[in-house]
Amino acid sequence: MESVSGAARIRRHEDVKSAARVLEVLELLGAEGARLSLADMASTLAVPKSSLHAVLRTMESRRWVETDPSGTLYSLGLKALLTGTAYLESDDLAGIAGPVLDLLAEETGEAVHLGRLDDTDVVYLAKRESRHALRMYSAVGRRLPAHATALGKAILSQYDEAEVQRRLNWPLPALTPSTVTDPDELLAQLAESRKRGWAVDEGESSVDIRCVAVPLGTGHGGGDAISCSAPRVRMDDARLSEIAAQVTEAAHSLRTLLRRLGEH
Repeated sequence: MESVSGAARIRRHEDVKSAARVLEVLELLGAEGARLSLADMASTLAVPKSSLHAVLRTMESRRWVETDPSGTLYSLGLKALLTGTAYLESDDLAGIAGPVLDLLAEETGEAVHLGRLDDTDVVYLAKRESRHALRMYSAVGRRLPAHATALGKAILSQYDEAEVQRRLNWPLPALTPSTVTDPDELLAQLAESRKRGWAVDEGESSVDIRCVAVPLGTGHGGGDAISCSAPRVRMDDARLSEIAAQVTEAAHSLRTLLRRLGEH
């Protein structure tokens, strides 16, 4: 009986290792956003190519990953997209935010985003495009360091300094020459954002793009916010203040909808 029990424990351990490897592959391909070879993934994950190849074959048969025509480069498969879409469809906030984001985009004419804090990054949950030809690049599912975005700073402003220090990985990376990486400067910005109710990105995640964001709350393990972004040529200081008021009003509408949802 003891030997059977020991064998069972070994099988459970191997099952856990296999499940962890599948998740590591998904996370790696999702983070890279590009096709990777078996050798690249094995090197990054520090696992033998033979065992990783067996995992990839299984994932490919279940459509979690797919290969290029040569069969040597791997990327996320259709099942990953379907699962991600199901997440958004089941999320209360993403489900009710649509009309509010539509109205905000119509009023401002600029790009509008709904974002959520995940670890040290902000993830775009929803987007409405600008009506202008000159616009910023973004996509649902894209991740950016929270400290370099208005969305992230709006969410972080809801936490005290000790919590901000705990949540971020120091030293902070710079995405552009304008990205704030100094701890004291960032904390001062967050204090100002907390005081006025909205945060600003001054070309810190994308050069020459200004963004205003307002927090929605600290639920979902991190927090949510909505934002409006535009090239600097269309958002001077006066326009920024005007858009900040519009985003603040939209955030208030969303909080009201969430509160009513919670009452039912």
